[in-house]
Amino acid sequence: MKYLKKDSAWEKELLARFIDYAKTFSTSCGAQADKGVQPSTECQRDFANKIAAELSALGFEGVQVTKFGYVYAYIPANLAGTAAKPFCLLAHLDTVEECSGKNVKPQVKKRGGETIVTSDGTTLLGGDDKAGLAAIVTALHYLLANKKIAHPKIEVCFSPDEETGHGMDHVPLDLIKAKAAYTVDGGHIGELECECFNAYKSEVVFTGKAAHTGDARAAGMVNAIGAATLFVQSLPRAQAPETTDGYQGFYAPLEICGTMESARVSLLLRDFEADGMEARKKTVAQLAKAAAASYGASVKVKHMQQYLNMREGIKKAPFVVERLVAAYKESGIEPVFKPIRGGTDGSRLTEMGIPCPNIFTGAHEYHSEREWVSLEQMLAAADIIVSLGAIYA
Repeated sequence: MKYLKKDSAWEKELLARFIDYAKTFSTSCGAQADKGVQPSTECQRDFANKIAAELSALGFEGVQVTKFGYVYAYIPANLAGTAAKPFCLLAHLDTVEECSGKNVKPQVKKRGGETIVTSDGTTLLGGDDKAGLAAIVTALHYLLANKKIAHPKIEVCFSPDEETGHGMDHVPLDLIKAKAAYTVDGGHIGELECECFNAYKSEVVFTGKAAHTGDARAAGMVNAIGAATLFVQSLPRAQAPETTDGYQGFYAPLEICGTMESARVSLLLRDFEADGMEARKKTVAQLAKAAAASYGASVKVKHMQQYLNMREGIKKAPFVVERLVAAYKESGIEPVFKPIRGGTDGSRLTEMGIPCPNIFTGAHEYHSEREWVSLEQMLAAADIIVSLGAIYA
């Protein structure tokens, strides 16, 4: 059965909540996060405090913001004398820094029978992942208000710095009691994601020898920028983000910077298979060495693991997905299994021993000024959360 109906007061609440969240500035900073600063921006902490206050007002229990900027809370079980196990719901507070998330002005439109929310075209909207946040809070508020629907203890953990790859660096495992979790951070209605990329970030640093350009030949100048540029150009063109899809992995140069003396290339490596990732790391090292040799430079390569494919961890606890599939069907939605061409906080949480598949949010065209959210799809995600609570009971 459907709990959260179209054109209901709950749909209006969901829309108002999402718009409020979208207007709230919460962009993270990768450079700060890489230095170990969490949250990487103060605006994320401000947003965390705002949501914590809202959860307290709605009747959530155990509400707190940790020193690292995570929001933790729960709604208690309303099951007397049963052993229904709790589960946890996750979404992230931050928006990506590559596109402005400041002064967002949400626009509500009707398109083809759906209510669509966009920005005004000058910023991103923040559906990633404020649609997930809004769906979770609305669904659990619904359960608090409708006490006849049996459910176990349901925890929430809203994280900072997911977009920087550091969202689980200080996740409060001492607070989370559930052994099953679900991120609400997906896209189109029906999508149910149980596998993702293996992900590494690589830093390639070329060292050259500076000299006056007029005396470069005699002085033996070695241009590190030239070596870095040659390296980037040598990466397989057919294995770039813009030339791959489905289960194809890629090499993605993120940044190239430096001087004649020293130049750095930062890139992402993505592959669904562990052996495929090892091959990619070797390819990067070989191409970097060849580019350095071509210019007479030296090079150092460092690979840093970001997250691993959650597929194997989720397979160890099939009930986590089975109950979610049942919740989709209870809400009248046929699950569509597809791989995440990216990762979520759930990827790393699964590595930590808490299996965590991903639920859609109704958000589309992430990380751009073209981002939009379907209210009806977001409502469907909230309805699935309510159904999931009833199924666990």
